[in-house]
Amino acid sequence: MSFSFTTAGESHGRALVATIEGLPAGLPIDQDFINHELWRRQQGYGRGGRMKIETDTVQILTGVRHGETLGSPVAIMVENKDFKNWLEVMAAEKPATPPERDRKVIRPRPGHADLVGGMKYDRRDLRDILERASARETTMRVAVGAFAKLLLREFGVELASHVVQLGEISVAQPDVAWDDIKALYDDTMLRCADKDAEAAMIKRIDQAGIEEGDTLGGIFEVVAKGCVPGLGSHTSWLAKLDGQLAQAVMSIHAVKAVELGLGVANAKLPGSQVHDEIVYDAETHSFGRTANRAGGLEGGMTNGEELRVRGYLKPIATLRKRLRSIHIETKEPLEADFERSDVTAVPAAGVIGEAMVAQVLARAMREKFGGDSLKEMKRNFDGYVKQIAEY
Repeated sequence: MSFSFTTAGESHGRALVATIEGLPAGLPIDQDFINHELWRRQQGYGRGGRMKIETDTVQILTGVRHGETLGSPVAIMVENKDFKNWLEVMAAEKPATPPERDRKVIRPRPGHADLVGGMKYDRRDLRDILERASARETTMRVAVGAFAKLLLREFGVELASHVVQLGEISVAQPDVAWDDIKALYDDTMLRCADKDAEAAMIKRIDQAGIEEGDTLGGIFEVVAKGCVPGLGSHTSWLAKLDGQLAQAVMSIHAVKAVELGLGVANAKLPGSQVHDEIVYDAETHSFGRTANRAGGLEGGMTNGEELRVRGYLKPIATLRKRLRSIHIETKEPLEADFERSDVTAVPAAGVIGEAMVAQVLARAMREKFGGDSLKEMKRNFDGYVKQIAEY
């Protein structure tokens, strides 16, 4: 058994859709929870005007009946409310006459998929590239991630995220406890545990967006609590969970680096200050670590500690302060095109990061414990937990 998904749709198209395979039958589906996750993705100081247009809600098309999964593929859809303003531009049918306002894109944006995508797919209107390359696609990743979270919840696994750095401003103490991160779950500003740093971040966003016409990147951290030891494997590079997590988080728009645990800081230290020593609790009959510098992963497998993954975002590639570019037909130097955009999206990227980590963990759980139904999967899980307790 495995867990997989596919998304489709354009930023200003009729709708975004996704299909999910591998959910066991009998999993309770809370549609309000899924919509709440979509709401969380749209929050955060520094977001753009698109968030005021779209109020994302999911429509479940297949695979769920009377509030439970059937074990068959699940198909879901989120409508783009802004599509009504793009009917001619984004129509699937070839227009009889050219649209009055075609919104053709011929000045690629530096740092975006525009130019290289146009070259690869031989498209002369770069809207054909940017519509799919847009971070609007992550709406469906978050929706799919909500299904993965519902599955993980059945096995005691929870996820949350927080902002560690925005622009050049970092939190004073990056090692934030789980309870403090979970308390920020529905925060609508920056989901930053350090409120002094958050106030400075907000001022910096205003400066960059209003005064400078610029954008800002930053760092988010996703934490998963409750993972059993042994998800993933040391036996193959493909099976290593740390590699899967790195690929999943790196695939998020604008993420240019991924860190597991204290990987960056650990590279500068001797081994005696890096590796988490192993202890045994005779009362609970369980192994543990004296610290969690490894971020809950050893040898490509979860070790029972909190899983901690960080994503490093570059600044968004669409700037009001336009950068130099080229007209793709005439090759004339011009300023890059501008599409409506955010000043920063680091808090939203954290929510997307939660979704991607949840999907990796859901796949690992399905591969480890199988089961056509949730009850069968739980029986297999309970047997494994007993095996670990007796080790």
